[in-house]
Amino acid sequence: MEIKALGAARMVGKSAFLIKGDKTNLLLDYGAITNKEPEFPLHISPNDIDSILLSHAHLDHCGGLPMFYVNGGVDLYSTDISLELMDLLLNDFINISGYYLPFQHPEIKAMKKYTKDITLNESVQIGEFLTTYKEAGHIPGGASITLESGSKRILYTGDINAIPTQLIRGAELNFGELDLIITESTYGSANHKPRNEVEKTFVNFARKVVERKGVLLVPAFAIGRSQEIACVLKKHNFPYPVAIDGMALRTNDVLVKHQNYLRDPQLFNKALDSANIVNDWGERRKVVNNPGVIIAPAGMLVGGTAAFYKKIVTKRPENGVALVSFQAPNTPGKTLWDKRIVLINGKRVKVKCDVEKFDFSSHSGQKELFDMYNKIQGNPKVLAIHGENQSCLDLASDIKKKFGWSVIAPKPGQTIEL
Repeated sequence: MEIKALGAARMVGKSAFLIKGDKTNLLLDYGAITNKEPEFPLHISPNDIDSILLSHAHLDHCGGLPMFYVNGGVDLYSTDISLELMDLLLNDFINISGYYLPFQHPEIKAMKKYTKDITLNESVQIGEFLTTYKEAGHIPGGASITLESGSKRILYTGDINAIPTQLIRGAELNFGELDLIITESTYGSANHKPRNEVEKTFVNFARKVVERKGVLLVPAFAIGRSQEIACVLKKHNFPYPVAIDGMALRTNDVLVKHQNYLRDPQLFNKALDSANIVNDWGERRKVVNNPGVIIAPAGMLVGGTAAFYKKIVTKRPENGVALVSFQAPNTPGKTLWDKRIVLINGKRVKVKCDVEKFDFSSHSGQKELFDMYNKIQGNPKVLAIHGENQSCLDLASDIKKKFGWSVIAPKPGQTIEL
């Protein structure tokens, strides 16, 4: 058996891994880096794969999948909610970056003919591989994937988070005996603050801003983070207006249909019922001028309705911005945090409002990753992937020291034999 790293090798983004068995070739994810000119994993022909397994519906894992459906296609497996959320994100991806993409809406439509649902914890035979999806705790419907062929067992963690949030349950971590682990390394050399402390600090900041008659803008990822923030505010009995805008609203509609993926559906429904749903520009101009919280994608301030709100919110000292999502280098959110500068009408403007950052991560930290490894049986080979270069190398070194396992931080295009 061979495993080839097509993407997410010593980097975060464009995840893609080819699993070559004796009779069956499987592709695990095929994502993108959503720069102005998007980047994709190393090329592989649709003729060289038998099926695709999608771990979850984030563009860095699914953004390149429509390329396999330009002329025909292959079966695409994932959870039902992931397939719906992927459709939402890919169509928006085209609307934003269509000029630079090697596919359009017809390819997404064609892809739907090949999609197949996998239920969490149920095993499905795909060629020579017995495939099982287990809850990953990253976003609703996100999964870790185990593959069994002959005497070999492989775990692909995907993006995994063992810590429960106010929106979803923590990851399932009972994987048994393994021969290979393909593990994310996003926070392989760092740990997170306790979630309850982060929640309390965030809610206190929200109260401070609103009680001084300000508006708090919360730029948040449309899938998962926006809904979690709404649930956090409701759980902590936040007494002031909360508005939700942008693509988060379409995500809400999908989650309402798939509440079995949520940790506390009752809390989720209460959070949505009490929120102000913003659907047009008249409502946007109203909520941005009245004290309260506005939850709006994009999480890194790259487009979305948050890009509109930031122009007004950042001009007033009574207002605030709460960064609750990962801020990638060279994004407006990262610039706002590092330099307190926003781009308005092509000009760099110094912000006047408060800006705070909160660690609502949807990835396991080092402690949770090692708790997971401790439960694994056998003497597996390990691939440390989906992290910045140093994070992958550090995690690989730490795993080798603690467990004595053979660990590689693969480079793009590198093939590993099992």
